[in-house]
Amino acid sequence: MPLGRPLMRWLLGEGADPSVRYRVLRDVLDRPDSDARVAAARAQIGRVGWARAILDQQLPAGQWDTPGTSPRDLYVPKYIATNWRLLVLSDLGAPADDRRVRRAVDLFLRRFGGPAGGLGTRGSEVCFTGNAARMLARFGRMDDRRVHRAFDWLVRAQKPDGGWHCFPSRVGTLDCWEALAAFAVLPPARRSPAVARAVERGADFYLSRGLLREGRGLYRPWLRLHYPVHYYYDLLVGLDTLTALGYGDDRRLRAPLDRLVSMRRSDGIWTLDAHHPDCEDPNYSVRSPFYPFGLEPAGRPSRWITATVLRVLHRARRL
Repeated sequence: MPLGRPLMRWLLGEGADPSVRYRVLRDVLDRPDSDARVAAARAQIGRVGWARAILDQQLPAGQWDTPGTSPRDLYVPKYIATNWRLLVLSDLGAPADDRRVRRAVDLFLRRFGGPAGGLGTRGSEVCFTGNAARMLARFGRMDDRRVHRAFDWLVRAQKPDGGWHCFPSRVGTLDCWEALAAFAVLPPARRSPAVARAVERGADFYLSRGLLREGRGLYRPWLRLHYPVHYYYDLLVGLDTLTALGYGDDRRLRAPLDRLVSMRRSDGIWTLDAHHPDCEDPNYSVRSPFYPFGLEPAGRPSRWITATVLRVLHRARRL
């Protein structure tokens, strides 16, 4: 699929957020970090744009939106409290050495990294732990023993069928992608034999199901594209995770990739279909207060979604 000049101008021009420019230059066009345009885009993340807007709302102690002191105060309300802000900042490429990021990450680890904190300890939950491990690894905390413990716990939480589940279950579900996504941010050289085996089994769990086959019919929210993804699943989440793990050439990804390409508009752009919670399961409800959050308006052409799709297609050698 060719990348036309109008599309590249839209993704790399002055109107684009620096996080978009950085993603496209590095992950789609394969520019090295030493490239002047890559370095310039990266230097702007946190100074202008989406990441700056989030960081400007940070409270003096390092958290967002809730002034309390318990771990719960960093998690609710969804999706604007500290947990969710840090996940988005890590996606956007906010610099780990930014004092504001460092303060928030330190606070997060103090609150959640203890024996009863839920980060790879008793009472841990896969969605939260997987998201946290992914975020903390991106922010340069891979050598922290608490982060090591979280990754080890995610390996042990894998089901016999190769999947994971955020609720009590003997089998995995495609909805629970966070552990596999956490492993995807670990450089291959940093993956223990146990993690490497978990990746292999987890990838097969998704690939054998075509990333979408679960239950009696296709679950429609999985066919819509979202950001932030929080702990929800969709087609792009699955493809981004599997291609990041090196499975872009697997023949079982051909049909999901074809479906993703078919969602492109005539101008070569993809749309942000909805913000979460986007749920059609009558047995599920969000159990705590939440505020939908988005970087771009739903139902409109999206630079972030388009950049992410192009990254997936590049990894799969479809560009």
